[in-house]
Amino acid sequence: MVQGNREFISLMALLMSLVALTIDAMLPALSQIGDDLQVANPNDIQLIVSTVFFGMALGLMLYGPISDSYGRKRAIYLGIIIFLVGSLISSLSTSFSMMLIGRVVQGFGAAACRVVTLAMIRDNFSGKEMGRIMSLIMVIFIMVPALAPSLGQLVLLVAEWRVIFWMIFMLALAGLLWLHFRQPETLSEENRIPFSLKNIIAGIRETLSQPYTRGYTIASGLMFGAFVGYLSTAQQILQVQYQLGDLFSLYFGCLALAIGCSSFVNSRLVMHFPMELLCLISLSVLCVISLVFYCYIEFMLEPSLAVDGVSQPSLVAFMLYLASVFFCFGVLFGNFNTLAVHPLGHIAGVATSVISSVQTLLSVGIGGLIGQYYNGTVQPLVLGFLMCGVTTLGITVYLHYTPSKT
Repeated sequence: MVQGNREFISLMALLMSLVALTIDAMLPALSQIGDDLQVANPNDIQLIVSTVFFGMALGLMLYGPISDSYGRKRAIYLGIIIFLVGSLISSLSTSFSMMLIGRVVQGFGAAACRVVTLAMIRDNFSGKEMGRIMSLIMVIFIMVPALAPSLGQLVLLVAEWRVIFWMIFMLALAGLLWLHFRQPETLSEENRIPFSLKNIIAGIRETLSQPYTRGYTIASGLMFGAFVGYLSTAQQILQVQYQLGDLFSLYFGCLALAIGCSSFVNSRLVMHFPMELLCLISLSVLCVISLVFYCYIEFMLEPSLAVDGVSQPSLVAFMLYLASVFFCFGVLFGNFNTLAVHPLGHIAGVATSVISSVQTLLSVGIGGLIGQYYNGTVQPLVLGFLMCGVTTLGITVYLHYTPSKT
């Protein structure tokens, strides 16, 4: 791989990682934030995670059309500036409501990084090569959530939780400067589309009219929803339920690395096997593992391991289960996005906005539902993985055996 591609991959991964960073670095501090801002219901602390995705869903439809009309870099400039404002609001919060407003603004700004980076990748690559590049980006992308809780934990050892927001602020600013000075614009003037409501509506209609795009968008939204459910409850499950304390960030990072390793493996596999087949195999494995593990905790554990009448698996068993599931996720995330946007390279900005917006709205709803069902056990999370996996497998099988994919 040439040096230019390496820098491009690194930059895209950093920009795409802003959302993961602003969520995962805060996880070790959720309890402190809840105490400082006087949050009464422990499950309400999950809103610090889910409101970021809600804000992102609101912004996703904006930046794609802007990038199609005014260039990819200008759209990302706008988004990062808004993200920086949201970071300031959150860092200065004196109430839980103010914190949630700042998190929504952060998500609204970070939406540009998610949708426009995907459009920039589509500008330069397509097909299997795009799948390979996406998988390599995912490797670096996953390193951020793997390390972010540890960074947050280190900050908490010497400072209060507000300093974590300042750390995120500086990294976002560094990404903005890197983009400005080192990355050329990927959308030429002659390929830009005039900004108008008519053109946006036409792009939305074209995107939603593609059965292949529509199906993989819903599929990815379902699976990401299960992952959002995990992110929303990870601190409560690992740090509180399993009493890991300061070791939470280490365990969380190890699980994130499972996705990174899988993404690296997928970057090799997509050059030799169809992405659809890889998704089918990964989903099948995920469903089988989740079904077996759910039956295990529901029917096979000894009553002595029960918590509030529900059996709780050992930490080792639970970690092995999550690592296996996340390895499957590493194959799915990059491939689903590539498959969804592939037929729409000529309107990549609007298309990625629509795709990402639908994905995020689905994931926020599903992840929030899973999180609110948390009852001090892992049962709701495992059941969420199983139900989302089975539904997504059905959609993927249908798409795979549908004659027309355009």
